[in-house]
Amino acid sequence: MTANDHDGSVDLEVLGRAVKEAQYRHHRALDTRLAAVGTSLAQWDALRAIAREPGASAHELALATFQGDQSFGTLAGRLAAQRLIERRQGRGRRIEHHLTEEGERVLAAGRAVTLDVLGASFAPLTDAERATLLGLLSRVGTRVDGA
Repeated sequence: MTANDHDGSVDLEVLGRAVKEAQYRHHRALDTRLAAVGTSLAQWDALRAIAREPGASAHELALATFQGDQSFGTLAGRLAAQRLIERRQGRGRRIEHHLTEEGERVLAAGRAVTLDVLGASFAPLTDAERATLLGLLSRVGTRVDGA
């Protein structure tokens, strides 16, 4: 299958698959490299979300990391067991999430890894092309019904 249909338009299935393949390559490379600093992509992403919103609830963090509430709760339990985060009682039934010093260390180590992996991946693009890609991807999916 080619990227263009017989009428010259872009084949949307090919385009969607290309986006998915790029994401898959990023995830595989990141998971492999993040293991060397003692974390996984899912864990590092959760640490990043907590760092961005200290005191956020599990539900807020699940949304920020594209997970369901139950999945994030399980992940947060593992992070707490590894002493990377603390869960504290908030107002009412709210449980707030905060990084520990070790969590901050793992986050920083992971950030260096992710910048290296993503820098290499996007190296073929100029800064202007990267900005264009970001702008285009920011618009994709905003009008999808039923999601």
